Amino acid sequence: MTVSQARLQQLASRSDDEIDYSDIPELSDSFFENARLSAPVAKSQVTMRLDDDVLAWFKAQGKGYQTRMNAVLKAYMQSQKS
Repeated sequence: MTVSQARLQQLASRSDDEIDYSDIPELSDSFFENARLSAPVAKSQVTMRLDDDVLAWFKAQGKGYQTRMNAVLKAYMQSQKS
């Protein structure tokens, strides 16, 4: 068993009374009046060729580089709609 699995088991065995919620604000009725449900946007898997330096730059930013690349492409797409 890994350390992560052991920690998850330890947390799962706690009762609700042992959980400290003091740093989480209580949600008011106004929160739920203004809340809206949003479904995740479907994504397509593609293969594309990128310049090595472009890919290296995004990867150097850390985990989530593909999500950031998508955000850059989406921002460009939206800027072209005007």
